[in-house]
Amino acid sequence: MIGGLSGYNAYMGMQGMGYSAYAAGNGAAQGAGESHSIKNPGESTQVQAGKKVSPAECETCANRKYQDGSDEHDVSFQAPTHIDPSAAGAAVMSHEQEHVANAYEKAAEKGGEVKQASVQIHTAVCPECGRVYVSGGTTTTQIKYPGEEESPYQKARKAQDAANLHQGMYLNMAV
Repeated sequence: MIGGLSGYNAYMGMQGMGYSAYAAGNGAAQGAGESHSIKNPGESTQVQAGKKVSPAECETCANRKYQDGSDEHDVSFQAPTHIDPSAAGAAVMSHEQEHVANAYEKAAEKGGEVKQASVQIHTAVCPECGRVYVSGGTTTTQIKYPGEEESPYQKARKAQDAANLHQGMYLNMAV
């Protein structure tokens, strides 16, 4: 599992540093034709309605970091890592595929079989600039090992199905 470290909390911290005075468009703070710092080159400089800054000027997006939250130590993003927003989707999907590969390795080592493996990529909206970004991912796997007993619920269901298998299926009209 991987998730972003910065986001709304980082945005709240920037307000206290006077960042909101510029972002709110305070006429006294902004001069006509004044250029602003571009933190995300190649992004739109258009400020969306209700947002403080454009995606090109968004400090939250420029400083967003990702870190693995699982107990697997042989996957990427063990330390907080910045990923370019345009490459975050591919990087997070690649990271989650490492977890899937680990599940197949673990199953093969113990003679098990991977019954199910799925990856979810999560998105969120930056509260500062309104950009939709990849906020993390989750991998879910199920492995069945040989000799592994079924749960008591599965056993009870099978017993109930066996008891009801032929009940009421045949009707003897001659009696």
